[in-house]
Amino acid sequence: MNKQQVNYGELTVNERRVFERTSTSVRVEMSHPSFGTIIGFAKDISDGGAQVQIENQVCPPVGTEVSVKFKKAVGAINADPVRMRVVHQLRNTIGLMFVRGAS
Repeated sequence: MNKQQVNYGELTVNERRVFERTSTSVRVEMSHPSFGTIIGFAKDISDGGAQVQIENQVCPPVGTEVSVKFKKAVGAINADPVRMRVVHQLRNTIGLMFVRGAS
């Protein structure tokens, strides 16, 4: 397990990464019955989840389970939405974790 300290201005967080992150800039569409669809861009992605930046929309609260589609310029990366959970939020950036065992 990779453990490091990350400084977000006045906030320092202990990182406990299990999966290696890959930088990306992929469009993310998050859907939930209570708020509809929110558009963001994945800043990085791993086997465990993704860090998504959201602009001009309210971020879903921590603990919310959303249906997610990752899209590239010409079409979707995943044909069917995957279930992910919001695990952290800082300003306009959220961390999404894949919900294991999801169909």
